[in-house]
Amino acid sequence: MDGEVVWLDDDEQMTWRAFHHMRTQLAMALRLAHQLDSGISEPEYEVLAVLSEQPAGELRARELRFQLQWEKSRLAHQIRRMEERGLVTRAVCPDDPRAPMVTVTDEGLKIVRDAAPAHVARVRDLFFDPLTQAQLQVIREASEAIMAHLGERSLLDR
Repeated sequence: MDGEVVWLDDDEQMTWRAFHHMRTQLAMALRLAHQLDSGISEPEYEVLAVLSEQPAGELRARELRFQLQWEKSRLAHQIRRMEERGLVTRAVCPDDPRAPMVTVTDEGLKIVRDAAPAHVARVRDLFFDPLTQAQLQVIREASEAIMAHLGERSLLDR
């Protein structure tokens, strides 16, 4: 990032703004849909979905945080709130007493299973339906390229 700034040209500016606006609007629509369709928040759905996909319905907190790409404090607060609602439990990991295990409860599993069909329908309606197969392929390839690039870089090194 040293040196002279290379400003975005008109096409880059329009592309970036369109992407940013779409990302914001899509995220907002999905957050609202979770509340309307299932009565749970999007973060609750994300946590429950990841846990429900695990063989025993549990993960170490740090593995859950890695899969969700969340900060440690965000996950801790979210898990505390969900534990108070009876959606998850925390326990000490038998292999590492410093690593809490997070487990989806029967109630949490029921909620995520009930919410999943509406979530999939909303994702299909809001994201997949407006796009052609060619556009979907471009989005997937572009997303993979950006993720690979981000994986090669660390903002902490700057």
